[in-house]
Amino acid sequence: MKPVKLSIVIVSYNVRYHLEQCLHSVQRALLGIDAEVWVVDNASTDGSVEYLQPRFPGVRFIANAENLGFSRANNLAIRKSSGEYVLLLNPDTIVAEDTLRVCLNFLDSHPEVGATGVRMLHPDGRFAPESRRGLPTPFTSFCKMSGLGTLFPNSRIFGRYYMRYLDPEKPNPIEVISGAFNMIRKKALDQIGLLDEDFFMYGEDIDLSYRLLQGGWQNFYLPCLILHYKGESTEKSSYRYVHVFYEAMLIFFNKHYGKRHYLLGQFIRLAVYVRALIDMWQRLVQRIRTRLHCPVRYAVPGYVRFDFDNTTVKEMLERLHNQPHGKRLWIETFSRATGKVIRPGEVLDWEGES
Repeated sequence: MKPVKLSIVIVSYNVRYHLEQCLHSVQRALLGIDAEVWVVDNASTDGSVEYLQPRFPGVRFIANAENLGFSRANNLAIRKSSGEYVLLLNPDTIVAEDTLRVCLNFLDSHPEVGATGVRMLHPDGRFAPESRRGLPTPFTSFCKMSGLGTLFPNSRIFGRYYMRYLDPEKPNPIEVISGAFNMIRKKALDQIGLLDEDFFMYGEDIDLSYRLLQGGWQNFYLPCLILHYKGESTEKSSYRYVHVFYEAMLIFFNKHYGKRHYLLGQFIRLAVYVRALIDMWQRLVQRIRTRLHCPVRYAVPGYVRFDFDNTTVKEMLERLHNQPHGKRLWIETFSRATGKVIRPGEVLDWEGES
């Protein structure tokens, strides 16, 4: 297989229209870059492969017969890839036109850096704190679980999990790079190994980042932009989501810290279980209220609409991010080519108005 500069791997499950938008943004960002794009479909039931394959003939699709989980699916494509760098990208993202080139140039000029993450925005333009994180060491986990990180968010001691003391406008070394956008040096992956397949979904990005640091590489945050709808392919109200998420946290802790911090480990495990029970209870109450038609105290968001076909992604994201803090609108995009309006959490038919 002919070597390329960049291999992009996208694992998808039942998000064909978000993935379509993601692929269009990737095509724009890849102009002038020697690259290949892999989509690994984890047994979607919405006809994703049949819909997208003829629309993107240059993309290589792997259609799994069953849901293999995030780590195994990524590894399938990584083993087949030929890039000097590998980008793990979520399907519910939109990439600005200059983001890939900025990351590649940075990695080319910093051979000590193993991977880079970027400045992710929420659908209302707010900075996503998971864009840069510290490792969930026993002490950092204790600060997060106990609320000390919330009380002192800008502290280098208590607020290390989200690293809010770092300037989001500047490149900075960080510890954990989000799996939503992680551009990795293939040489580093060859050294430390691929994603740990014990993680079905969630936690694999923390584990991979930790192993990069242990292997002597640096992880870096760069302030170039992407939008992350976050969780479009996950049913977050389900018991399965809660179970898988917190199980992943326990897998990571047991793998890297369990034997060295037994007593603190027991506290962390208890805190994880308590937090999981609280989340499950809150979701159960919400579902009961919905079925009983009780009013739910959510503000209905307003939307700012962008013509995806005729507006650059960078312009959309900068305008979204620069909204006044007290009057934030959520993004929605429409495309004449697809006939769809895409919002966080829903896809609508476009009725022709601009």
